[in-house]
Amino acid sequence: MLWWPERAEATTMRIIDISTAVDASGWEPDQVRHEVLDPRDGAVHMSEEMRGHFGVDLDPDDLPDGEFLSLDRLTLTSHTGTHVDAPSHYGSRAHYGDGRPRHIDELPLDWFYGPGMLLDLTGCEGPTAGVEDLKEAFVRIGRVPEPGTIVLLRTGASAWAGTERYFTDFTGLDGPAVNLLLDRGVRVIGTDAFSLDAPFGAVIRRYLETGDRSVLWPAHFIGRHREYCQIERLGNLAALPGDHGFRVACFPIKITGAGAGWTRAVAFVDE
Repeated sequence: MLWWPERAEATTMRIIDISTAVDASGWEPDQVRHEVLDPRDGAVHMSEEMRGHFGVDLDPDDLPDGEFLSLDRLTLTSHTGTHVDAPSHYGSRAHYGDGRPRHIDELPLDWFYGPGMLLDLTGCEGPTAGVEDLKEAFVRIGRVPEPGTIVLLRTGASAWAGTERYFTDFTGLDGPAVNLLLDRGVRVIGTDAFSLDAPFGAVIRRYLETGDRSVLWPAHFIGRHREYCQIERLGNLAALPGDHGFRVACFPIKITGAGAGWTRAVAFVDE
């Protein structure tokens, strides 16, 4: 027997897009190529394919409106736009499990949906935030992440998305800060910056000044010792209603054997 309640209590859910677009018009270290066959070009292309593969002559003008379907061709890296880094991106060997870091298509989906926590790092001075910066953020919001929390870092860098400055002017995490989050059971850490590490120039300068190899991309290289993922190049984090009370979905595109996959990251807010 089916039971239909006469009156069900409804919950309104707001969806907030926290992704940045793949935009071929923006500045990128590896420039994006986006070629578009419009519906008329698609009709001509389809006509040529039919003739070449099947020996069938079809005039493009025989199609409704003389059009078929559009087609987009893209040339880009898997680290363009909002994306999830897999453990295999951090190195070819892992010091955990069976020694082989997993690719993006091998990771459990439940990592990429869960309660979100927003940490505001916009007040940090310099290219690197550390343990004390995170602890101060925890005090401000009155809580620490629970296991399975997806932690999002708002650095303010997304204001420069599409410009060269986006790749040189942002705040990353140092190694101990990443370990602090992983110690809390966090599996996925997101940032609105180009990288979870400090900018490349800052990393190299610090290494040349100190000779300390531990300053070389520590946020990424920790992934050789502890399995976790990063979401890089998030956006619109200022639109979140607060530092918690929302859920995040950031399922990566399933690319076999890849070290990263694009994601349309969103936050769900019950109202």
